[in-house]
Amino acid sequence: MRGSMEAGTLLRGAIYWSFSSHSQRHLLQRARLRRDVLASSSNPQLQKSYQGPKPKRDLVPDWVSNNDSTARSLPIYVGGASLVAVLVNRAVSGIAPVADASSSQSRADLLALGLAVTSILTGLVWLTIKPKSISVVNPLGVECRMISSHLPDPLIAELLWAWESLSSVTCCRCLVVVYDGTCILQIGVAAESPDGEALAVDAARLTEGSVYQGVMKSGSQSYLANLSLYPGRSELPFLPSNTQAVILQPLGDKGIVIIGGDMIRGFTTADQAWITYLGEKLDTTIAKHTISGTPLKIQDRV
Repeated sequence: MRGSMEAGTLLRGAIYWSFSSHSQRHLLQRARLRRDVLASSSNPQLQKSYQGPKPKRDLVPDWVSNNDSTARSLPIYVGGASLVAVLVNRAVSGIAPVADASSSQSRADLLALGLAVTSILTGLVWLTIKPKSISVVNPLGVECRMISSHLPDPLIAELLWAWESLSSVTCCRCLVVVYDGTCILQIGVAAESPDGEALAVDAARLTEGSVYQGVMKSGSQSYLANLSLYPGRSELPFLPSNTQAVILQPLGDKGIVIIGGDMIRGFTTADQAWITYLGEKLDTTIAKHTISGTPLKIQDRV
C-alpha cells in the first residue's frame, strides 16, 4: 500500500514537472516571437525592404469619376480643336478653298471634318444624357399590421420573424403573404383606401391576374427591379403608390410572398437568394397548418 502511494506521488510529480517545463518553454517561445516582431516593426530598414504586392489604382476611372463634367465635355474640346486645325491647315497650305474631289488633300480634309463634327455631337449627347440618381423614397400610404385570426402562434411568430428580418436587412417596406387563395399576412406600409384605412388585399383578384399566374407557372422568383416600368403594376393596388421595386416569391404551388422595396434595384443578388430560401422555409411551415378560409384580423395598427 505504501509502495503504491509513493509511486502515485512520483507519477504526479513527474506529470507536474513535465507540464511546468512545457508551459515554460511555450511562454519563452511566445516572448521571443513577440520581441522579434516588435524589433522588426521598429526597424526602418526592415520596413523598407518589403517587396510584396501593393494595391493598384486605376488612374483613368478615378479621374473620370472625380471630373464627370470635364470628361463629358472632352469630346467637344477635341472636336473643336480638330475642326480649327483642319481649317487652318486648309488656309495656310495654299489649296483652293473649294473642295476638289480629285484632290487627295480635299478628301482627307472632308474626312477629318466629319470626324471632328461627330466628336462634337458626341460631347453634346454626353452632356445632355446624365444617369438618374437612385435614392430611397418614403412609401406613400398607411402603416398596417394585419394577420389571419386563426393562425397558430408558432406560424404567427414565423411570419413576424420573416417581416422583422426583411425590414431590417433589406429595403423591404411592405410584406404580403397569400396562401391557398387567402391573404394571411399584410404588414408594413399599405396603400390608403378612400376611408383612410389600409387597403386590404383582394386575394381572389390577385390570384386571377397575370402577375400571379406567371410566377406560379414559372415556379421561380420574379424580381421587378423598377416597378413603374411594368404594366402589371395595376394588379398590385394594395402596395404604396410609389413602391420602387417588388419581389414575387412563390410558396410552392399554393401561395406567394410579395415584397415591396423603397429603392429602384434595391434588392441585391444576395437578398434575392436569401428570399428564395426564406420562401421555402415559410412554405414548409405554412403547409403544416390548415388556413384556408380564415379572414384577416387587425392585430395592431400604427
